Amino acid sequence: MSTEKIQGKSLYDRFLDQLSSICMLFSGVSLVFMTAIFGWMVFGRYVLNSTPTWVEQVSLLIMVYIGFLGGAVGVHRKTHLGVSVFREMSSEPIRRMFDFLSYGLLTGFGLVMVVYGYKLTLFKWATEIPLIHISEGWRALPIMLSGIFVFLSSIGHLVHFFKRTDRDETK
Repeated sequence: MSTEKIQGKSLYDRFLDQLSSICMLFSGVSLVFMTAIFGWMVFGRYVLNSTPTWVEQVSLLIMVYIGFLGGAVGVHRKTHLGVSVFREMSSEPIRRMFDFLSYGLLTGFGLVMVVYGYKLTLFKWATEIPLIHISEGWRALPIMLSGIFVFLSSIGHLVHFFKRTDRDETK
């Protein structure tokens, strides 16, 4: 990315870009770690004849983080799943209406994820994940974290929408 483009971004946009990079780094490192522990599981099962029982629970926990944080990054970068055929066929005013509706719904959805993710995390905190002996709340926490990121990113998209400074996140 050119320096001019970086300098032209607001502090808020730079913050969200940094948060996106951190989430992607965390997800990438988690994926590598998960691959390594599955390798250990296979080695344990076939070479040591003793399957490590904790691998499945740890990998499930890791997958929740990868999925939710990766999805939030997709919302920020506008690479999340969506059906854009109707939007692309439409005139500019209708296209902007679709964009506004999409950003507004995502903002609301992010807020719902924050509120109910927080409640679920608190509710599950006293329960323990079998075999790895950590709180079940750690499985619910990424719902709230990704909800925060989806909410903040959607607010950023709405700001750009109203300022008519929509930018392509994928470049």
